[in-house]
Amino acid sequence: MERITIKSYAVKHKLSIFNVMKMVKSGKLQSEVVEEKGRDVTYILLDEKTEAEVQKSIITVENRVEIQLQEEIKLLSNEVKLLRAEIEALKTQMNQ
Repeated sequence: MERITIKSYAVKHKLSIFNVMKMVKSGKLQSEVVEEKGRDVTYILLDEKTEAEVQKSIITVENRVEIQLQEEIKLLSNEVKLLRAEIEALKTQMNQ
């Protein structure tokens, strides 16, 4: 098993250090605390299974933008349907 620091793990996965710390505290990442030069240093233990799970749970910025765009498209298409229905109602009202 390889071990890396929290900072290098955050850089590797393009995450904030805060988010990596939350993952460690919640138990999503295996870690160990080692005392070096009088300071406690937290190392993350890397294994393939955990890395695969983490990769699935990480939502990249591109994916986030794509999801937001899809939601906007749904909202706009619903708005278009409402407007078309309103136009049809006005057309029938004008023809009477």
